[in-house]
Amino acid sequence: VASQFSQWRDLPITPVEFSGWDNRTFHLGHDMSIRLPSDEDYAPQILKEFAWLPKLAESLSCQITKPLALGVGNDFYPWPWLINQWIDGESASKERIQNIVQFAKDVGHFLSEFHQIDSTGGPPPGANNFYRGGGLSAYDAEMRQGIRLIRKTQDRNIAEQLWNEALSSSWQEIPVWVHGDIAIGNLLVKQGKLCAVIDFGQLAIGDPACDLAIAWNLFTGESRDAFRAAIPLDRNTWIRALGWTLWKTLCWPTKGTEVKRILHDVYEDYLSLQSSS
Repeated sequence: VASQFSQWRDLPITPVEFSGWDNRTFHLGHDMSIRLPSDEDYAPQILKEFAWLPKLAESLSCQITKPLALGVGNDFYPWPWLINQWIDGESASKERIQNIVQFAKDVGHFLSEFHQIDSTGGPPPGANNFYRGGGLSAYDAEMRQGIRLIRKTQDRNIAEQLWNEALSSSWQEIPVWVHGDIAIGNLLVKQGKLCAVIDFGQLAIGDPACDLAIAWNLFTGESRDAFRAAIPLDRNTWIRALGWTLWKTLCWPTKGTEVKRILHDVYEDYLSLQSSS
């Protein structure tokens, strides 16, 4: 900071309470944050955020990460890094959300707005963003192994049928903007309400299905219905969203994931979609 942005050289730097896997984040004074990739593989995310987030923010009613300056690598630290405006808020959780149904509507509204932004020239999905916005086929071999480990025959059969159907369709419209990691850690709340969406490292244009997994990871019942109603997408996209949720829950559950509850809801919703088609 001192060598590249002398105007901020005297500001205190302290670690944030919770930092992500792809990047390490620090407070810079009271109003800014420093975002440092933890590995060379994550460095392109920084350049992507710096290039695109200011443009995307112009079309969104919800606050998102605001880059202020782009740092360059040197002998001390080899990769590009960002200074962002600090956003006052807390990571969303069931305890912090005042009204879960309204929160679901607000997240759905954000995604609906996000999908409507002109995507011309946007970054395509690929290995650099773990295929968010791309096809589920990238995870087919891994998923087949996960399905084989399901103990109950009925659940295993449903999971296999769901996965096969999710693989059988693709996004047929103009590619839309995809956040890539719509999860409670990247949704900030203030006074119990959604106030910002952060961490756009997986940003791409393509199939929005991967951003819908929060319908099962966080929402249930009425709140899930409210989320769905806020995003006008076709049945096949929701099937692929179920596929993304199934893959993440079976193969890469994070700490605190309600695996049994999510899988139950995924199977139930898939069967419901089957019976109504």
